[in-house]
Amino acid sequence: MRSYSHPAVEDVTLEHVFHALSDSVRLGIVRHLARVSEASCGELDGGRPKSSMSHHFRILREAGLVRTRIVGTLHQNTLRAAELNQRFPGLLETVLKQPS
Repeated sequence: MRSYSHPAVEDVTLEHVFHALSDSVRLGIVRHLARVSEASCGELDGGRPKSSMSHHFRILREAGLVRTRIVGTLHQNTLRAAELNQRFPGLLETVLKQPS
């Protein structure tokens, strides 16, 4: 079974976080995940092509923003809010407060 690699919180950099959040689709995913405990890729795709969404989720995972776990055929995503707040206190809260 396939599993995903997630960076350790100490390896997460501001450059990667800001790059990931610079895209409106990825920012929308992060905002959605901040409101729920977990969401599948299908819940977050907004009707976009699977290949495009796979790219966005890869960027978010590699930046350390989300954790993806596989449950059968579903890919469940969670925001790594507590870990990010530990690494960069207040950053995620500040980003999420900004108007859409």
